[in-house]
Amino acid sequence: MAVERVDRKTLIGNVVRSGGMAKTVLVSIDTITKHPFYGKYVKRSVNYAVHDEKNESKTGDKVTIISTRPLSKTKCWRLKEILEKAK
Repeated sequence: MAVERVDRKTLIGNVVRSGGMAKTVLVSIDTITKHPFYGKYVKRSVNYAVHDEKNESKTGDKVTIISTRPLSKTKCWRLKEILEKAK
């Protein structure tokens, strides 16, 4: 009986690079945060190395990623699903 974990983090982002490494893609997550002193809203982005077992995502795809155990030095996220294919 398989039980789905509920304590895993999920994020939505865009694939920025997909061809360089085997079974790995880089996903960019954009957030808008308020500057603590000036009050201006600032766009921040973070790139995550994501495990893509079937090599099915391409650059420009909108994807959902989920946290997992460390798979390598930099990979601790895996691809959950592709929301939109690149045009």
